[in-house]
Amino acid sequence: MHDTRPHPPTRFHALYQGAHFLTAAVQLHQAPDDAGREVAFAGRSNAGKSSAINAICHQNSLARTSKTPGRTQQLIFFELDDERRLVDLPGYGYAKVPERIKREWQRHLSYYLEHRQSLVGLVIVMDIRHPLTDYDLQMLAWGRRAGLAILLLLTKADKLKRGAANAARLAVERAVSDASGQVEVQLFSAPERQGLAQVQAILDRWLHVGASPSPDAA
Repeated sequence: MHDTRPHPPTRFHALYQGAHFLTAAVQLHQAPDDAGREVAFAGRSNAGKSSAINAICHQNSLARTSKTPGRTQQLIFFELDDERRLVDLPGYGYAKVPERIKREWQRHLSYYLEHRQSLVGLVIVMDIRHPLTDYDLQMLAWGRRAGLAILLLLTKADKLKRGAANAARLAVERAVSDASGQVEVQLFSAPERQGLAQVQAILDRWLHVGASPSPDAA
């Protein structure tokens, strides 16, 4: 019989509260073993990616913001348990670095997204006031080509009035409406905790919380 009881709140949050730094990798061969399930977070520098990760994990400084936005070139792996991870991808689109280095970052990111077998979902963090930049669309294209589940997280929703925020969400949903259910859109505010429960529920589904974490599991 299907269990319709609500997910216990303490269990719902415990997995993310226990997140801790695992390792950093410049190239994919330096990453943890390609097993279990992991979800990656990508976003333009200053879009609020670090704040979103910290809010989701109920921690203040798990994901640290660089003093020079966009300069971090590493993939940062956070372990939730032995089989589940969150991955903080390098910020893009803002870094004051040579174009050659930007292209190198893009090459590593696309390779990771398309070849990492344990990667099951991609959260693309976007400032709700400036969504779907060229960089966001490139990341979206890579994720869709890799067959990943994708969440477009519209951060800083508290910066807009409710009506304007909902209008922005609807505009983004229309823009990606050809994704056939592969792409979800969610309003989010780290300071107000808006959208937090919904995001954690999506991560639970992707990471098979309460079930086998094998990427091949149904």
